Amino acid sequence: MTFNDVVEVVKGLSTDEKQEIQQLLNQYIREERRDQIYNNFKLAQVEHQKDELNFSSNINELRQLIEE
Repeated sequence: MTFNDVVEVVKGLSTDEKQEIQQLLNQYIREERRDQIYNNFKLAQVEHQKDELNFSSNINELRQLIEE
């Protein structure tokens, strides 16, 4: 089934069904984002343990770190 097929099926649903799909999608998106945040956190922990993180309060140095 293609994306367009899904869109067409959704268009044919009742308003209540569309709202339920909207709630489900919002929940799925929240869960995916939560997983991304957790994975980024775990990666940062590993980088911290390997002493690979760089910190600075110097704005020019921060800019340079971002560009790397």
